[in-house]
Amino acid sequence: MKTRVLCFSWLFVACTAWGQAQPIEVDKYRFPSAHAVHGMVVSAEPLASQAGMQTLRAGGNAVDAAVVTALALAVTLPRAGNLGGGGFLLVRSPEGKVYALDFREKAPAAATRTMYVGADGKADNDKATIGALSVGVPGTVAGMDEALRRFGTMTLAQAAAPAQRLAADGFVVPGWLTPEVLRVKKLLTTHGGDGARIFFPNDQPIAAGSVWKQPELAATLKSVQEHGAPGFYSGPVADKLVASVQRHGGILTAADLAAYKAVWREPVHCVYRGYDVDSMPAPSSGGIHLVEALQVLQGYDLAAAGHNSALNLHRLTETLRQCYADRSKWLGDPDFIKMPVAWLTSKAYADQIRAQIPDHQARRSADVQPGTPPPHESPETTHFCVVDDKGWAVSLTYTLNFSYGSGIVAEGTGVLLNDEMGDFSAAPGQPNAFGLLGGEANAVAPHRRPLSTMTPTILQKDGKFVAAIGSPGGSRILTVVLQVVLNLIDFDLNAQTAVADSRMHHQWYPDQLELEEGFSPDTIALLKSWGHNVVRADSIGHAMIIRRSADGTLEAGADPRRTGGASAGY
Repeated sequence: MKTRVLCFSWLFVACTAWGQAQPIEVDKYRFPSAHAVHGMVVSAEPLASQAGMQTLRAGGNAVDAAVVTALALAVTLPRAGNLGGGGFLLVRSPEGKVYALDFREKAPAAATRTMYVGADGKADNDKATIGALSVGVPGTVAGMDEALRRFGTMTLAQAAAPAQRLAADGFVVPGWLTPEVLRVKKLLTTHGGDGARIFFPNDQPIAAGSVWKQPELAATLKSVQEHGAPGFYSGPVADKLVASVQRHGGILTAADLAAYKAVWREPVHCVYRGYDVDSMPAPSSGGIHLVEALQVLQGYDLAAAGHNSALNLHRLTETLRQCYADRSKWLGDPDFIKMPVAWLTSKAYADQIRAQIPDHQARRSADVQPGTPPPHESPETTHFCVVDDKGWAVSLTYTLNFSYGSGIVAEGTGVLLNDEMGDFSAAPGQPNAFGLLGGEANAVAPHRRPLSTMTPTILQKDGKFVAAIGSPGGSRILTVVLQVVLNLIDFDLNAQTAVADSRMHHQWYPDQLELEEGFSPDTIALLKSWGHNVVRADSIGHAMIIRRSADGTLEAGADPRRTGGASAGY
């Protein structure tokens, strides 16, 4: 999706004899944040944010509001909000403990190791990301049900009510949605399902300013209200989902749906400059490598080098180069493989990485390989945050994988299905649809959950909530969240400035440093002189954050890179 790029006049001037751009004072508050006292929701769509906020006003906690927001996004943000996808949720309790819920999609039982490998031995990424064969077992409904069961005060029936009303009564189509569905018309209309009828009635796209009703989706949500998660994973809705996928060439079965379970996992954690950082563990690679990167960067005085200076961008690039190399070999579904997570996130390994990074010289990705642990070591997504006045906080990222997923709306359900099978390594050593290299640890296998870069994160200090952070962005999610964390902790930027500032990205392969608009020409020239292959990037990610400010109020940052991001608080 082509997204908005903000152009900023940036912050760095001439070079020193050491080849480093000299920072000038940063205006930490140049983009004002939204504030609230009691509770706040920030998401990629205003109606969903409002639904979550109304839940908080009515006495629900942040978990309740998060589920309400997620289900509402399934109606109002079809490119990523979903019932037919999956994701990760971090929740902070009033006592300060952080819990991680994995409701990632799983491979159907009939999945095979070579199902996306062509006769030439090469990965067929189109087959893995388009149409019915790309559909994994969806986890969103089970995840929302499990979150409410453990920490909510509402039933799933109550939490689904706002979304059901939005689907049944309709909502006014925003201006951005019409051109967006036009852009993906081929995807939505040529691979089977109800996409053509729902998104292109009378062969015309849903019109901006009209009221869009989705009766089939409303009926699916009514089934969830009446029967809970079984109303999605069994019975008439499940029968329709399976029939649609199989009719169009997929392998999902009723047994796959009935067997799906969301799983609670232990978050990955580190202390970074006095802040407790908790993030999502595998099958998220994002949280593990966020901690790995922070451990490396902790050895540098980033503040002294200057915000977005050439030296700091170089350090970030070389750190991320190693993280993505490690991802390619070591990470996968923890229910199937043993991973050296303690080593990857250790200070000892961080010291080893840092020692290999030259100060003013780029390395070649071909020369950077996955690390070796000690022998006995036991793009389309959406993110939102919710914080209440009871001490609860939620950071939730979920996805259909690419924008509008597989392109299939299962007949009679209104449910747009994921293309999450594309996140597996179809052929080890070959890039997946996001350009990420992978190995056997993330190979296709029955019941496995594919590796993800989704990185919902919670910051605390001295036992008190500081921030909930996350972003969509495919392979770029880790770098987005990392930079927002650094903006908050190392550079003390306010919430809105922390998510609006220009960003970089490097993922090992392809060997290029992506920079958004807004970096100083002097900074770019220095990076090139140090050997970095600098390329211009469209907008990187769409970060969302809620932060507790110094005066105790809640402060929201909604990334301006895409239309629709909105906070709601009271």
